[in-house]
Amino acid sequence: MSAEDLEKYETEMELQLYREYRDIVRQFAYVVETERRFYLANSVDLQVRNVGGETYFELAMSDAWVWDMYRPARFVKHVRVVTFKDVNVEELEKTDLELPGERTPFGG
Repeated sequence: MSAEDLEKYETEMELQLYREYRDIVRQFAYVVETERRFYLANSVDLQVRNVGGETYFELAMSDAWVWDMYRPARFVKHVRVVTFKDVNVEELEKTDLELPGERTPFGG
């Protein structure tokens, strides 16, 4: 496999992953970003821990989807992440996730 073939394969995998994300994002309540991964989840518990002067973050999620093109199964029931880097958790607004063609209060 040439470098060009590998790059084309990775581009296709990334596009497939984006399409999957686009199709399932409405099923989740939270977007979670860590230093290594991007998740969608319906339940998130973020705890800041301090042990021996070191701060770390312990993150527990349930009913999650993982943005990782190399994982054969991206849907997971429970995820636990421990990291020393910041974690970003955002609650998704359901109104922001309406797809084109769906009715909105403004007649869209």
